[in-house]
Amino acid sequence: MKSSTGRWVSGGDFFNRKPELQILEAQVHDRNHVLLTGQRRMGKTSIARELGKRLETKGWVFLFADVEGATCPEDVITQIAQAAHPVRSISSRFASAMGRWFTDNIEEINTLEFGVKIRAGLDAGSWKRHGAQLLRSCAEYDKPVLLVIDELPIFLIRMLHNDGDARRVDEFMSWLRGVLQALGEDSPVLMLSGSIGLEPLMRRLGLPDRINHLYPFRLGPWSRDTSIKCFEHLSKSYKLPIEDGVANAVYEALGVGIPHHVQSFYARLRDFVIMQERERVTVEDVDIVYRTELLGPSGQNDLAHYEARLKEGIEDENYSIAMEILAEAATQEMFTPASRQCLERLYSTVVDDAPGRIADTLEVLVYDGYLESGDNGFRFSSRLLKDWWSARFRDHHTPLEKRRPEENYH
Repeated sequence: MKSSTGRWVSGGDFFNRKPELQILEAQVHDRNHVLLTGQRRMGKTSIARELGKRLETKGWVFLFADVEGATCPEDVITQIAQAAHPVRSISSRFASAMGRWFTDNIEEINTLEFGVKIRAGLDAGSWKRHGAQLLRSCAEYDKPVLLVIDELPIFLIRMLHNDGDARRVDEFMSWLRGVLQALGEDSPVLMLSGSIGLEPLMRRLGLPDRINHLYPFRLGPWSRDTSIKCFEHLSKSYKLPIEDGVANAVYEALGVGIPHHVQSFYARLRDFVIMQERERVTVEDVDIVYRTELLGPSGQNDLAHYEARLKEGIEDENYSIAMEILAEAATQEMFTPASRQCLERLYSTVVDDAPGRIADTLEVLVYDGYLESGDNGFRFSSRLLKDWWSARFRDHHTPLEKRRPEENYH
């Protein structure tokens, strides 16, 4: 098993998730379209790819399209076409259906060139027709097809920001649902995933029914036992001795078993003992590496991913509200009902419907795994995220209950 601190993993590097894979495979075999959700760094891309790899051994075709960089529906259709390019029967049928827009021999061009030529033949007036033909070509193939579209919410949000309203989001999602329903049982099985929650976005836009044909499956964190077993397995793979209690101390430090964080912690501990020219990891090393590495400059660069995704996944007007909530929860241990009332008063003078905006923001923060709801308010579920946010804001965050209206950060 190799240590992975950023890339998706598969095969021998893919750890655990047997029950989750069984459930997802059963849903796909039953021809149910799936919405794969889960907080950041939970391994959604890895499990989707591992599922596809396993299905290929059982006669399925697996297509994976990452649409994070897409800005319009034409880009999404192109990404799906590129994913299908290696399956000559599908790509040839689709290219032939495009007529005069595509005259090249599929065998003579690579995937990138194929995508460039397909994109040249798509525009605002033709993407629906050609996109439907692409999905129809998948449906007509003699093997069942699983199509994973990853980072779709990022594409939808980018399109929403560019257009300023929800009409094109509605148009695209309605089109996608309509095509799949029209193809019926022969349709490729669709799995949508992303590091930003699709369900809160659709509810916020008043379009929840556009995804009600998808079976929602949420990928949760590893348990303490699984986190410890992964850490110990990594240690054995690299022949790095660890003192009794190290793996448990790692889990305690993190607070929750997010796979990427377990992997990252191991990699930093391994580097630490190598630099110290030591032969094993001790329990004391866990605290040192947590404070100096995971919460240090290099760790902050890693965790900055969370802030970047948050900024992409939330309305511009609500971003400062989100930062206020996170700063309060990190520095005061909890975002309490009293703090919420104070935040509502502070923002009521600068934004419309402050209570509604705060409610929407909290929904995103909980859905995306930053906070969890409790009897007394909202707190971080991950100690690592809490400590990271606290380190950033503790020197200049004034508790909301002590704040005057002119001190908000809008």
